[in-house]
Amino acid sequence: MTSGNTYDLVIIGAGSIGVPVALYAQRSGLSTLVLDKQPSAGQGEAKTAIGGIRATHSDPAKIRICLRSIDVFSEWEDREGDDLGWRKGGYLFPIYTEKDETTLKGLLDVQKSHGLNIDWIGPEEVAKLVPGIRREDLCGGTYSPDDGNASPLKCTAAFSRVARREGAEFRFNETVTGIEVEKGRVTGVVTDKGEYPCKHVLNAAGSNAPEMGRPVGIELPVNPDSHEAGVTEPVERLFDPLIVDIRVTPGSKNCYFYQNSANQIVFCLTPDPISPGTNRDSTAMFLPVVSKKMVDLLPKLSNLRVRRVWRGCYPQTPDGMPIVGSSREIAGYHYAVGLCGQGFMLGPGLAEDVVSLIRTGKPVTDEKVFESFRLDRDFAVAEALR
Repeated sequence: MTSGNTYDLVIIGAGSIGVPVALYAQRSGLSTLVLDKQPSAGQGEAKTAIGGIRATHSDPAKIRICLRSIDVFSEWEDREGDDLGWRKGGYLFPIYTEKDETTLKGLLDVQKSHGLNIDWIGPEEVAKLVPGIRREDLCGGTYSPDDGNASPLKCTAAFSRVARREGAEFRFNETVTGIEVEKGRVTGVVTDKGEYPCKHVLNAAGSNAPEMGRPVGIELPVNPDSHEAGVTEPVERLFDPLIVDIRVTPGSKNCYFYQNSANQIVFCLTPDPISPGTNRDSTAMFLPVVSKKMVDLLPKLSNLRVRRVWRGCYPQTPDGMPIVGSSREIAGYHYAVGLCGQGFMLGPGLAEDVVSLIRTGKPVTDEKVFESFRLDRDFAVAEALR
């Protein structure tokens, strides 16, 4: 089957970045088709996200982009009518060592200069935000009250519904097998079920991003690793912020958890060592490690019952930063990949940049700031708050 339409844009991947781009692209006047090998939108990395949304980053581009994302999430229900489960609870990084205190305080000037509402607070203020938190050795922490959380499942459903309403097309259960190029320009996308002529292609394929770059000779350094998460039964409101515990403990580099709009505790762990690959089978070590870490920080969590756990992939880059841009060799080929497990929070804000790149060759975010996302950058220096 060959489509009778020539699309302005074909997006490979209906996930945290592909779906918002489809919405913004269609609204900007670009006829858009989204292709995904899964049976519906958000069935890859997107549905394994835990829902945290923060502009609390150390990189200026990510700060600015996530500030735009927060505007979208927080205003969506009033503008579009969908309940996304949005809750503005803030992000709290409680700190227990002088080294970590120095590191986080050292980021504040950059964070504030790019519009982030954040500050260092003392132990008493931390304890007010999280009653019952471990007080021994507590130095204080950074707190960004405008950050929040939402339901990834509700968001994907809402964004895709509105994208369809605007005229974007979605085709599922189709695997992309090739990208057609003539005279140095993209002319179409080939799947196992058909061919789709187009002017532009966006690689938003998550963990499969490298495979979608090789047909046009582009090597994308995206190597996924897997992380586990879980959710408890609902309980009365215990605290408001999403808590990030950056203490390194056996089996864990950090953990983070929050209480969602349904009053469930949602939690995740960065394992140590990292688990490379795309294995999504839950492990026996996850719950013992994460529960010990969480209860040590907040003992009142000890009697909660866990409802389920799951495992998903973080499409990682060497420095923990996304790779976003357009090919210089193949006109019409664009990529938004390597979002390192932060695609959900970056999605809406980054979608504006991607659509602007396609239409004008420039992002919405200041070009100088946006350079940290370039494919040809030096990957040697990792982001401080990955």
